[in-house]
Amino acid sequence: MLERYGHGGDLRTAEEAYGKPEMGFLDFSSNMNPLGPPSVVRHILREGWRDIVQYPDPAVRELRSKLSAKYNIPMESILVGNGAAELIDLTARVLKPQVTGLARPSFSEYEEAVHKSGGGIYNIPLHAQHQFVLQQQDVEAAQAEVDLLFLGHPNNPSGKLISRDVLAMLLQGDHPCVLDEAFMDFVPNEQEHSLLQHAAESQRLVVLRSMTKFYSIPGIRLGFMVAHPDRIKLAQQLQVQWSVNYLAQRIGTAVLEDEAFEISSRQWLQEEKPWLIQQLEQLGLDVVHGEVNFLLFSFPVSMGVTVKQAQQHMGRQGILIRDASLFAGLNERYCRVAVRLREDNCRLIAGLHTMLSDLTQNRG
Repeated sequence: MLERYGHGGDLRTAEEAYGKPEMGFLDFSSNMNPLGPPSVVRHILREGWRDIVQYPDPAVRELRSKLSAKYNIPMESILVGNGAAELIDLTARVLKPQVTGLARPSFSEYEEAVHKSGGGIYNIPLHAQHQFVLQQQDVEAAQAEVDLLFLGHPNNPSGKLISRDVLAMLLQGDHPCVLDEAFMDFVPNEQEHSLLQHAAESQRLVVLRSMTKFYSIPGIRLGFMVAHPDRIKLAQQLQVQWSVNYLAQRIGTAVLEDEAFEISSRQWLQEEKPWLIQQLEQLGLDVVHGEVNFLLFSFPVSMGVTVKQAQQHMGRQGILIRDASLFAGLNERYCRVAVRLREDNCRLIAGLHTMLSDLTQNRG
């Protein structure tokens, strides 16, 4: 199975499965910005090695200061971590929920973190007929059963934002809530949708952010948490010392200053995503119109194609796609792909066309 460790982007497993070298794959299974990393990262890696003889700043002060200025939130409300994965786990250990409401489908690490902290799960269904958008009545039903809501905003794998009505209900209610905004950087006018500033003041809201997706630095591992200062202090007490290394701190500080990269990235996505949606739909696929840099789609029943068949066929072509049936709440017909550059996206469409032709002919 390509997602042996629960994620896309596992090139070593792909090499073992399909007999190609790691760098011989076109990877649509992980959701990195294809314009990145920003050029300043190359400079830091080339020159910064001389300074790794020093310990990193244990308080990550420079990066927290940059984040504070960029998002207009106090430094004491910010905790930087070794990627969003560490912060998801850390949040569950801080809050120690007995029962957590999770949308289905959503990122599997939420459930893993809750189970590690000794809690149980309440499923909140997301429905295909609603384009997998969280419904207010389903949230209300969950609030009667849980002591924490842990939600993606935008959600993974659907790419859909939580509606303004549901966000208002979450802010006005009494239930603690964690929002994972790992892909919020890709959303146009993100400041209109993000709850970062609310989280900095609230005793009930925590917002998590990743810096690896937008800046395309997953090998560095970098993310941050925003919450009330009292909650940040509790998280600091549980966080492993030296969690954020020296190069990660320098890179995070530098990329935040690259406004041109941000503008180019949003322009690229605004142009490329609608084109890719159109191409996928012309193949007869049912596409969820998400807000971010990846797309969830399904093979219609009439095609008789499963995502595992598609993944195997595409892998042999050197193209990696994500088996979205592994997300609880989705069946064997669902797939997720990243939005990449036009040349790569053309190869994806051509590969899918070949795969669909081969599999449907063999079925006939």
